[in-house]
Amino acid sequence: MIGRWHGLIIDCPDPGALAGFYQELLGMDRVYEEGDWVVIGDAPDRPGVAFQRVAEFTPPHWPDPAHPQQMHLDVRVDDIEQAEPRVLALGASPLPGGGKTFRVYADPVGHPFCLVWQVTG
Repeated sequence: MIGRWHGLIIDCPDPGALAGFYQELLGMDRVYEEGDWVVIGDAPDRPGVAFQRVAEFTPPHWPDPAHPQQMHLDVRVDDIEQAEPRVLALGASPLPGGGKTFRVYADPVGHPFCLVWQVTG
């Protein structure tokens, strides 16, 4: 091992606002904030998700390879029918695609993410 995972950094136009969206989505706390940088996580000494301001942010377009997604998160949920209205109320938008065990959304600035669940039966 060379090192340990420290965090995922997401470019965005407003770090505070996008961090708030993901705090609600993931149930994390804001563990650090300074200027154009906000970090959320379980604790300050554990890996987290950071948001950094990019002045000329260009959002990805799903699924357009001319504007690649750059990254996406998979968020596990127990019940998609309960989770979907909640994530839409936070400001997410549905995107095309998905399958038997996942649905695709965009966060408020356009980054794609998926709600995934285990289908039984």
